[in-house]
Amino acid sequence: MAEPVFVHPAAICESPSVGEGTRIWAFAHVLPGAQIGSHCNVCDGVFIENDVVVGDRVTLKCGVQLWDGIRIGDDVFIGPNATFANDPFPRSRRPPAEFSRTEIHDGASIGANATILPGITVGQRAMIGAGAVVTRDVPANAKVVGNPGQIIGYVDDTPAERGDPADGPAPPTTPRVGDADLPGGARIIDLPVHSDMRGALVAGEFGDVLPFLPQRYFVVFGVPSRHVRGEHAHRTCAQYLTCLAGSLAVHLDDGDHRVEVELDSPGRGLLIPPMTWASQFRYSPDAVLLVLASHAYRADDYVRDYGAFLAEIGSGPTPPH
Repeated sequence: MAEPVFVHPAAICESPSVGEGTRIWAFAHVLPGAQIGSHCNVCDGVFIENDVVVGDRVTLKCGVQLWDGIRIGDDVFIGPNATFANDPFPRSRRPPAEFSRTEIHDGASIGANATILPGITVGQRAMIGAGAVVTRDVPANAKVVGNPGQIIGYVDDTPAERGDPADGPAPPTTPRVGDADLPGGARIIDLPVHSDMRGALVAGEFGDVLPFLPQRYFVVFGVPSRHVRGEHAHRTCAQYLTCLAGSLAVHLDDGDHRVEVELDSPGRGLLIPPMTWASQFRYSPDAVLLVLASHAYRADDYVRDYGAFLAEIGSGPTPPH
């Protein structure tokens, strides 16, 4: 037997499209065109406009307003007084022909008083910190804080073990992984740094250090610290990353577990096999990243949508077309 919808006597629910088991509490107002899934919790003082779709098992805490054009996936948490906008150039009584589409994907969490600008996509299982101002799309699993919002890490990331024994053991509260546990068979390659009064040198040989002969290289530099690069996987291409100057963090994900690797020396490289999701973030102002690729550029070798990546490796549902 279907669980009934609960609407508090002090709430107004004008929509007929509300799923079973959903609870709508006092002083909430749901307009007629809104669609709300099953087993949601719509707390006191929530306002939901007409062109809004809310998935299943969503929590909307007190003081949240969902405006036209907002799409909320399943199992999303939106904290108290989180603010959404749907018009990048608002004028009184001059609505746009079409409101910006804002999408919050499955399992994402948005902290109290966070602000989400119009047209933003927040990837699945991402976490937005309290008070953050999100001005750009947020990748899946990313943790974002600050104004403007910056990625400080990824959900469930485990730091990779340093190869240098001088670093000492990791604190007992910080789990670390070695090469054998890197996602997708990735490897950290530590090369000797030869230093004397003339400077320092790092050298490696193709076929020895690298299992492929590079067909392409590129250099990334001048990246603002709040920006993220990568955010894709390759179907056939392997890559070797090393930071020639400064430092940055690399997020690796094989669909089952996630690891963060720090690159902060030309003697430290990271080999990323095909079908491993990778993002680079937390660039220092002087960071210079060198990437050697096993194949020439082909647009169809890239998997740029995280949902499609999970579907291809069999860790998620097939994304809609």
